[in-house]
Amino acid sequence: MTSMQKLCLVYFVVLMIAASLNYIPGLTNEDGLAFGIFALDIYDDALHVASALWALIAGLLSHRAARTFMILFGIAYLGDGVFGFFTGYGYLDLGIFTNASAGLDFSLGRVLANVPHLALGALAVWAGFTNIGRRV
Repeated sequence: MTSMQKLCLVYFVVLMIAASLNYIPGLTNEDGLAFGIFALDIYDDALHVASALWALIAGLLSHRAARTFMILFGIAYLGDGVFGFFTGYGYLDLGIFTNASAGLDFSLGRVLANVPHLALGALAVWAGFTNIGRRV
């Protein structure tokens, strides 16, 4: 198993944790905000589970499948994080299509809500394009 495949398995775990945040007692406040910062709905949960399963399958299949996952997932999540800063909503959960733009904002809440997508996306793009762990 290559480093790229192992990284996909790490992404599987991270994304499943993200999908479970709403269901762990004490992590959401009375307004339903995870950590008191952002709301996750059924669409976010479904997106995280689907992404996690994609990561798992890619990681178990092959280095090439893992690399493809990293590149495509990375671009999608990185873009979603950028849209989050500019509009307050992402496109992966269809938020930009169902909500009016909240405008560009670098408040702490907006940063904390979007940094996970930016970080996961950037790491995945970097790993995919540098082809870490490739077999020679």
